[in-house]
Amino acid sequence: MLVDKIHIFREARKKKIDKVVEKVKHKDLIKRYFFLILGCFIVAVAFNVFFLKYNIVCFGISGLSIVAYQYGIHPSLFILFGNIILLIVSYFTLGRDFTKNSLIGSLIFPVFTELTKNFGNYIEFGNVELLLIAIMGAVLTGIGYGLIFRTGFTTGGTDILDAILAKYTKISIGRAMIIVDGLVVISGKLVFSWEIVLYGFIVLYIISYLTDKLILGISESKAFYIITSREDEVKDYLLSYIHGGVTMLSARGGYSDNKGFMILTVVPTRDYYIVKEGIKTIDKNAFFLVCDAYEVSNRGEKHGSI
Repeated sequence: MLVDKIHIFREARKKKIDKVVEKVKHKDLIKRYFFLILGCFIVAVAFNVFFLKYNIVCFGISGLSIVAYQYGIHPSLFILFGNIILLIVSYFTLGRDFTKNSLIGSLIFPVFTELTKNFGNYIEFGNVELLLIAIMGAVLTGIGYGLIFRTGFTTGGTDILDAILAKYTKISIGRAMIIVDGLVVISGKLVFSWEIVLYGFIVLYIISYLTDKLILGISESKAFYIITSREDEVKDYLLSYIHGGVTMLSARGGYSDNKGFMILTVVPTRDYYIVKEGIKTIDKNAFFLVCDAYEVSNRGEKHGSI
């Protein structure tokens, strides 16, 4: 009897969380799709004009496609089929929700890569040094990815591998990115010189730095301090959907002297949008403060909890 009641309670809680998630996904949908498409276009142009043209193996499936291109495989096709394979893997390892957020970007990006493939023929940089070309491409790509991640979507590819590695090894997403994309850059040595590989690492660093600093903030994680009248619902949302740890802190109003709780949680920067909008959907009057978390010490599998 007790087991049945617990099961019913969990199912009811899950339905509430699912409703919140659906509201977040449909909020500002046109605006989010616009920035997703714009971001994919910017990244595709940077890829063709700066990286593919000058054989700079930078990051992700895009970087691997530059290596494959040396063997006669068209980049846009390589990216498309690579993304499809990783989407299938994502569905079985990360679940339907993560896969859905990666689906559209995974398909749009290779299409834009194909549509902009001739841009490099019309844009010439003359005798500009390769280092400057790498930096220019990295800056443009960082801005494009920042726009994409801010919408709560991804372009799939190695973002999926990053998430899988982080899930099963319990390391942070940032460290997973360094490992996965670092291996992609090193793969450039199969066909190019060490000089090109080093340029790839410069590009990788600038892209990750700009994506975070200019668009999402300068750290890999965000700390949320939340005061809400709907504490249980917000806590359930964080625990059930974001899978983030939660700490309930005793708090007292400086003016009202009312006592209550403040919720503290730390989540990966890429989950910033879904957390922020989820809190606002549950309680439009909620007060929350978001800070960059420069260093997070894990306690078990959860972040931000005691």
